[in-house]
Amino acid sequence: MILLSTVLYNLLLHPLRSLPGPKLWAATPIPYTRAWLSGRMSSNIHRLHERYGDVIRVAPNRVSFAHPDAYNAIRGHRKAGQPEHGKDPVFYKMSMHNILGANREDHSRFRKILSHGFSAKAMQDQQPLITQYIDLLMDRLQELTKGGREEAVTDMGAWFNFTTFDIIGDLSFGAPFGCLESSSYHPWVTAILKGVKEFAMLLVMNWFFPSFSRVVKVLTPWHHPAKHTNEQAEFARVQVVKRLNSGVERPDFVQALTNGSKANNGRPLTIEEMAMNARLLILAGSETTATALSATTYYLATYHRVQTRLAEEVRGQFKSEDEINFFSVNRLTYMLAVLDEAMRLFPPVPANLPRKAAKGGDVILGWQIPENTGLEIWPWAVNHLSRNFTEPDKFIPERWLGGDSFEGIVFDKSRHSALQPFSVGPRNCIGKNLAYVEMRVILARFIWNFDLALADEKSQMFPKAKSFGLWVKKPLNIRLIPVRHVSK
Repeated sequence: MILLSTVLYNLLLHPLRSLPGPKLWAATPIPYTRAWLSGRMSSNIHRLHERYGDVIRVAPNRVSFAHPDAYNAIRGHRKAGQPEHGKDPVFYKMSMHNILGANREDHSRFRKILSHGFSAKAMQDQQPLITQYIDLLMDRLQELTKGGREEAVTDMGAWFNFTTFDIIGDLSFGAPFGCLESSSYHPWVTAILKGVKEFAMLLVMNWFFPSFSRVVKVLTPWHHPAKHTNEQAEFARVQVVKRLNSGVERPDFVQALTNGSKANNGRPLTIEEMAMNARLLILAGSETTATALSATTYYLATYHRVQTRLAEEVRGQFKSEDEINFFSVNRLTYMLAVLDEAMRLFPPVPANLPRKAAKGGDVILGWQIPENTGLEIWPWAVNHLSRNFTEPDKFIPERWLGGDSFEGIVFDKSRHSALQPFSVGPRNCIGKNLAYVEMRVILARFIWNFDLALADEKSQMFPKAKSFGLWVKKPLNIRLIPVRHVSK
């Protein structure tokens, strides 16, 4: 009886009752939960937006938006005195003490201090540190190809993960994880990657079935995701303390956090806050960058026309590999288009990062949304929507070069702002510039040295990966074909 009355209320009396969307999803959270736990939530949301429009009700108290204007309406800068649509407290429960999930006041403090590590000067100082790991990646790939004399097949997804985790480990903790040296994952990195699905399961239970989630935590405390999160947080704290106690001055994030804290006349970061932010930077600055590089590699190996044009740009711009650096890659305009198109088709963060409607509610895209409503934007769904992009499932970097058409395909660019891989507003990704330059240098040197081809049928399934907040990526076996350069 209670269930029936709840369903009837959700359909007939709820403030969101007039919004478009499937009635079953509006009546009960079960369809949303099933889609989330299947790892196919993005494609489900995409299908619903194609059918019902840009604003749809996807659960009794959750609304999904697919119009590009939704980004600024939900995540953009607010007028003076206007409350922001805050982060979903359930989703960000374990991130309340870092820049990702902090309240408005703490976020401003964290960002001001963290910005010291992402300034133009900091990136210039970090270039030698980062370059040593890109050098090591190229050395490993050259070893696989016997010094460039033979072709080789390898899982490039793993190599990109090794590289980005070593880079961000050194920047965050003052030492790499040793992934490139050992050609394997560090146990802490493995734990992070394995925890993605567990976190997704815990999240949806806490959203819709909190009582059941508490029972699971009591019955299986040794296997609960919160336990693993606490263990990872303690590891991060130990590493940060070790780095601080070393007394070494080097251009890493810990040094930047220390300098930023000293410069902040308000509240400096505590050791725990440093550790929580360092742990976040590890995940946000590694897995997402590696995913973007993997996706780009997949599409280059699949679309030979694009690979040929990019290779001509890279190999035509430089006389030697040594010329490829943080500054020279800014000349590679086609490469930037390639990266943006890859991130459109396979966004590094495919899932929604939910907000809650501010106190008093708001009018969003013409709809009155009551306070405390879950506000969602699913990047994969938005990026594949036919209303947002012409030929949305095709890899066409030329759509980002400013022209109106390419090979008979006319671009409707009115909604191109739907691509926001680094989000928008005061909480956009602080590491955007570092991520772009890191990806461009790695990709430029990769393309300088090798032509690429998919090695097997399994790798053709790469875009079909499931996602639970982040992708659970399939192997990306690539045939590396060494390139012989003639001295210019």
